Amino acid sequence: MKVPFYDATREYNFKKTEFDIEISKVLESGAFILGKQVYDFEEAVCRYTGAKYAVGVANGSDALLITSDILEYKNGAEILTPVFTFFASASCIARLQGKPVFCDVDEDTFCIDINDAEKRITEKTKGILPVHLFLQTTDMTTCMELAKKYHLTVLEDAAEAFGMKTKYNGEYIHSGLIGDFGIFSFFPTKTLGGYGDGGMIVTNNEELYKKAKSYRTHGSTKKYHHDYIGYNSRLDTLQAAILNIKLKHIDNAIQKRANHAAQYRELLKNIEEIKLPVIKTDNKEVNYVFCIKAHKRDELDSYLKSNEIGTSIYYPVPLHLQKCFEYLDYKKGDFPVAEKLCDSVLALPMFPELTEDEVSFVCEKIKRFFN
Repeated sequence: MKVPFYDATREYNFKKTEFDIEISKVLESGAFILGKQVYDFEEAVCRYTGAKYAVGVANGSDALLITSDILEYKNGAEILTPVFTFFASASCIARLQGKPVFCDVDEDTFCIDINDAEKRITEKTKGILPVHLFLQTTDMTTCMELAKKYHLTVLEDAAEAFGMKTKYNGEYIHSGLIGDFGIFSFFPTKTLGGYGDGGMIVTNNEELYKKAKSYRTHGSTKKYHHDYIGYNSRLDTLQAAILNIKLKHIDNAIQKRANHAAQYRELLKNIEEIKLPVIKTDNKEVNYVFCIKAHKRDELDSYLKSNEIGTSIYYPVPLHLQKCFEYLDYKKGDFPVAEKLCDSVLALPMFPELTEDEVSFVCEKIKRFFN
């Protein structure tokens, strides 16, 4: 059996007619840039998440860059962000000549360790950029308490967290809606993923919304009138049409991912060399990926690949050891938890159209490897 890490073609084949009709509508309309489907999708995301405002942009990285710019995470400002995450969570700060201040992470949730973050606050600290990683959000209650204590703004990187909720002030709030800004990525592998790049900015602040909407089109409020030096970053109309369809089916897709996760947990629970994901805070989790911590991770990864099972290592090198961040003067050993995770975390196949037989096959091969 060959088990892909991710396969978009299965979903397309299941819903081919639905996708083809909506794609044809865009092609026939000729409105390829900020067409009706983009605004429809922004409104649909607001309804689903509870956000007051949403701005579709070209990708999740641009969403981070634009919001970082608006929040003035630049020109020497220090921004607290986890060291165990995707590159874009720090590059958005560095691109603006801000300073990413890396923080270690919680060994169970993989999210930023707020206690470690507090130790790194200086008079130059301007904001916190927490990342909601893999299947659960950062502890946003503790994060916001820290932000209020030191008068910091908060930019939630919810690129992987569409559908996730966390309990805050007694109610469950969708990821991205507790801080000043939140962002989503619609990269194809994401829980809500397009058939190309796409991203979105969400906020409950009208002033921030107006700026974000302007920044995505060169800082203009009307054509050829520019209030800001913005960006050219617009969600593609074709992607919005596809995402509109997928959003209608998102709850079913999330449930299928949950079923796969439950099967993985059941079949792998007695393998001593593996640690399964831990839900630590009061979250409504979403299994964007299913990451295990494994003894002899690299050998297991090679073994699974040799058996035609797709895997991914999140992340092989922590951000403080990336060559481009050498100027920050971090060294190996500065973030022991993150470095440990980089040697042990392995993501197994996870997407809605995965079958029970495929999950069983993956688990059987893992058992065989350790036995």
